[in-house]
Amino acid sequence: MNKPLLAALATLAVTGIGVAPAAASPAAPASSASPAAPASPAAPAARAVSFAGTVALSNCSGSLVRLPASEDDDPALVMSNGHCLETGFPAAGEVVVDQPSSRSFGLLNASGTRVGTLRAGKIAYATMTDTDVSLYQLTSTYAQIRGSYGISPLTLDDTRPTAGTAITVVSGYWKRTYACSVDGFAYRLKEGEWTWKDSVRYTSACQTIGGTSGSPVVDNATGEVVAVNNTGNEDGGRCTDNNPCEVAEDGTVTVREGINYGQQTYQIPACFGLDNKLDLSRSGCVLPKP
Repeated sequence: MNKPLLAALATLAVTGIGVAPAAASPAAPASSASPAAPASPAAPAARAVSFAGTVALSNCSGSLVRLPASEDDDPALVMSNGHCLETGFPAAGEVVVDQPSSRSFGLLNASGTRVGTLRAGKIAYATMTDTDVSLYQLTSTYAQIRGSYGISPLTLDDTRPTAGTAITVVSGYWKRTYACSVDGFAYRLKEGEWTWKDSVRYTSACQTIGGTSGSPVVDNATGEVVAVNNTGNEDGGRCTDNNPCEVAEDGTVTVREGINYGQQTYQIPACFGLDNKLDLSRSGCVLPKP
């Protein structure tokens, strides 16, 4: 996994390699690639991807998110990884639902400046089975956050992304962006005891590091979130911790050293109903259940 920050720094202390350039100046946002020029006057221009709506956790990254049907007076949600939970990694097969939490999140504006602190009331949903996601329900609504800080949430796209889509991984922890494209999809991605389904594989330009776990993966053309960043193969290991492998439908195993991955998020909106309330029994909800 793109380890939570403390684990990543512990690795650096032992190996002396890895994320030193990024750690040397974590407060300075790295500029993402400029949007490509439209192919023709009729082609829609890509939106500029910024840090607005991203958050910094104590050890990971995340984002303030809304569902396509969310309303201003709904309790707001923050999305990160399941492996970024304050309670530790969920075991394979474990699903956390409606667990009290008072975790805090540093809210960033477009330039990456921290403008406020958001507070969770509970972990609405979290798992590392089939996907690697956590969704915190906050004590404030979207309208209250916008009124206090002028920040709107990012929207979760409810459509599966396609190969070739230009994306940006936006890390609220490092205040750094990583621009690349969707290279393809892993039928199964196996890392240690965990297995994830239909994972997004990035092209090699997205060299995400420890602390970027939980970052939103933004479709440059729409500005909507299509995945949550979570892992990468660090040194060529086969299906071990920090060295995930791809497993095809026929069982063929492929190792891609230095390649990073995210977990798709288009399935999430179907599992929430009125007032942003989690309902895993809703039609179309395929998220793992407790």
